Amino acid sequence: MRPTSFLYTKPEDWGRVVLRVVRSWWYMLHLTAIALVMAFSFKSYNRHNRIVASQFIYNSTWQVLPWFTALAALVSLVIIRIVVVTALSYGLSAYALEMVVRVLVLELIPLTAAMFVALRAGLAFNVGDALAVAAAASPDRSMQAQARLRAELVPQVVANAFAVLTLAMVSSVIVLVLAYMNLYGLSPWGVADYTRTVGRVFNPAVTIGFIAKTICFGLAVAVIPTSAILEMHRYGLRPSSTVQPGAVRLLFVLLLIEAA
Repeated sequence: MRPTSFLYTKPEDWGRVVLRVVRSWWYMLHLTAIALVMAFSFKSYNRHNRIVASQFIYNSTWQVLPWFTALAALVSLVIIRIVVVTALSYGLSAYALEMVVRVLVLELIPLTAAMFVALRAGLAFNVGDALAVAAAASPDRSMQAQARLRAELVPQVVANAFAVLTLAMVSSVIVLVLAYMNLYGLSPWGVADYTRTVGRVFNPAVTIGFIAKTICFGLAVAVIPTSAILEMHRYGLRPSSTVQPGAVRLLFVLLLIEAA
């Protein structure tokens, strides 16, 4: 497959490149809609699919949860200490906790969890033969293809979305505990001020936005690399570089969600 960038394309081929890009994004959105519909369908959760989904969840979440949480806590501890010391030096200690919560918990932790799951489970997974054959057919017309997508795609989508949500939530709780200990130590007398500040940050609108953003991160990590690989199987394409299929698009979507 030739590079699709306009820098490497003749002007007379720009229309073909645009159509290819539009087709690729439409295929991704189509597959996302199919995955969501199947994920909310009771038919997708038979005994076999539940076992497969539990295996994916174990591999993508439970195996990496302890050391990812430890690494996130270590990095967050350094950032918290820098923010607290800087705020104290400028006489802004009253805003230190709010800054830590907004920067780490609301922004960096969910994005880090999404990129970690993408690198480990999304960009590096190997599509099975059954899923590749299903992608070669029209997934919305063939009942056999639907069954294969339901058995192979839905468990991976659920597991990757669950992994992002779990890693982000657990790491956020650890960061909140570390922030309290850095500001107040082991004293219980700071609980009232601490909960008041955290509650002021996590108002209903921010909380809903935080949960929605984390879920969107999980859905993007679960679907975008999958759709890129399946598109290659379906249309007989070859990767244009050594970058994993869907890596650039996934990064773009994650940044778009974060900006929104």
